[in-house]
Amino acid sequence: MDGSNGTGRGADAAVTPAAQKAADPKSARPAPADRSRTIDLRDPYLALFLAWLIPGAGHIYQRRWGKGGLFMVCILGMFFVGMWMGEGRVVYASWRPADQRYPYICQIGVGLPALPALVQALRMGATPPKAPWFDGLMAPPLLFDQPVDRAWAESQVQAGNFQQDDFHLVRDQDKRELVIYTPAGKQRKPDAYNQLSDWNFRMGMFFELGTVYTVIAGLLNILAMYDAWGGPALAGGPPHDEPAAA
Repeated sequence: MDGSNGTGRGADAAVTPAAQKAADPKSARPAPADRSRTIDLRDPYLALFLAWLIPGAGHIYQRRWGKGGLFMVCILGMFFVGMWMGEGRVVYASWRPADQRYPYICQIGVGLPALPALVQALRMGATPPKAPWFDGLMAPPLLFDQPVDRAWAESQVQAGNFQQDDFHLVRDQDKRELVIYTPAGKQRKPDAYNQLSDWNFRMGMFFELGTVYTVIAGLLNILAMYDAWGGPALAGGPPHDEPAAA
C-alpha cells in the first residue's frame, strides 16, 4: 500500500514546469519574432520633407498607402474647409507691428498649400509694393495708410471690393503708380484701423472657425511628419515569456 502511494507521489513529482507549460494551450501562441513586421521607412529625412510639403506624401513615398491616403484626405480636407469658411483670407503671413499673424506659424505646418501666403506678403511688402496675385487670396490685410499698387486698387474698386474714396493718390510725383489706403469714414486711432476689421465684421464667427480649422490641420500634419520620420508608435513592447514556476 505504502509502495503504491510512493510510486504515485513519484509520478506526480516527474511532471516538471516545462511539461505543464507545453500542455498549456496558451503556450502554442507564435513567438514574438513570428508576429513582428518590419516597416521600411526608406529615407526618413526625405519622407519627413515630403510629409511636410504635401500631407500624406511622405507615407506614400514609404509605400504606406493606407496612412498616406488617410492623412492626405483628412488634413487637406480640414485645411480647405477652413479656407472656404474664411473666404480664402484666414491664412496669411504678416509680421508688421500693427498686424502679427501668429496662427500662421501653425498653418505653415500643412506645407505647400500655405506657402502662397508668403509669396503674397513678399509682393505687397516689396519696395515699391506689388499687386497681390489670385485676387488677393492669402494676401495680408491692408493697413491704414499702406501704399498699394494703383492699377490693382482701381480693379478692386471696379469689382466692388472697395469704395473709390478708400484710396488716395500719393503726393510724391515719383510714385504716381501707388495709392494710399485710407478707408472712407475712418479716422486714425492709436490702434490703427486695418482691413482685418472688415473681414471679421463681414464673416463673423466663420473667420475664427476657419482660422481654427487651418491651425488644427497644420498641427495634425506635424504629428504625421513625425510618424513618417520615426515610424509608427507601438502601444507596448513585445510579449515576454512567462516566468518559470518556482
